[in-house]
Amino acid sequence: MNRSSAILRPRQPHAILLAVLVSIALLLGAVGLASSPAASASSSSTTKPTVVLVHGAFADASSWNEVVRRLQKDGYPVLAPANPLRGVATDSGYLASVLETLEGPIILVGHSYGGVVITNAATGNPNVKALVYVAAFAPDEGDTVLGLQTKFPGSQLGEPTLDIRPYPLGDGSHSYDGYVKLSAFRDIFAADVPKATAAAMAATQRPADVHTLQEPSGTPAWQSIPAAYLVARDDKVIPAAAQRFMAQRAGARTIEVDSSHVAMISKPNATADLITSTARTAVR
Repeated sequence: MNRSSAILRPRQPHAILLAVLVSIALLLGAVGLASSPAASASSSSTTKPTVVLVHGAFADASSWNEVVRRLQKDGYPVLAPANPLRGVATDSGYLASVLETLEGPIILVGHSYGGVVITNAATGNPNVKALVYVAAFAPDEGDTVLGLQTKFPGSQLGEPTLDIRPYPLGDGSHSYDGYVKLSAFRDIFAADVPKATAAAMAATQRPADVHTLQEPSGTPAWQSIPAAYLVARDDKVIPAAAQRFMAQRAGARTIEVDSSHVAMISKPNATADLITSTARTAVR
């Protein structure tokens, strides 16, 4: 038999059977890989809740930057919308409209006055699975920011430390914005943040309409949604005693840190850890 006829000879049955068995083994291996723990973990990571971070007065969404980085590293979708800072009803309505655009479970986090906003915006939204307060107001129905801020001694935020500036309304009248005085900003707001950082924060602070201080809050979402609370022990805006009072009233799981009012900046690890542990408990 010449060489060319040997090459053209049909394959023997046992060779065909071996090829089939190898193909089946490869197919089963691929199926096993798809159902392996590593593949399942990758798939389940896409089901993590969206974390929505809400800033308060005299700050903006960039105050969450270090927390955002940590959450994203852990695989959480994150959104930090701008808080209008125009009034409780206006700001809560705006945030509620943002939340309605999100699919799946939500962990809602608020700092300072942002706590008032999340308390009202989450009410009636079944996707919000937990509330996290970071040195924040957690009002009950009828509470005001001013009432909670002054309920216990210790707050240094008030007329002597605020600059009040008028701004025009659409109807031709005026309202008034409050800014923390540049000279008082670091001591009151961010005492444990580097001076250069605090100076930049003071220069770029977003003011809040002063009428927000006495606008009553509505039905609190924490009555029906689990809550967690980070108490900032060295806070000169919302005294720690007021924070503990609100956390206990809301039935919140609570941790405490040695921090100024901006705990999410000076203690980003503790803040992110509280958010992620709350998320794991709330969404299973």
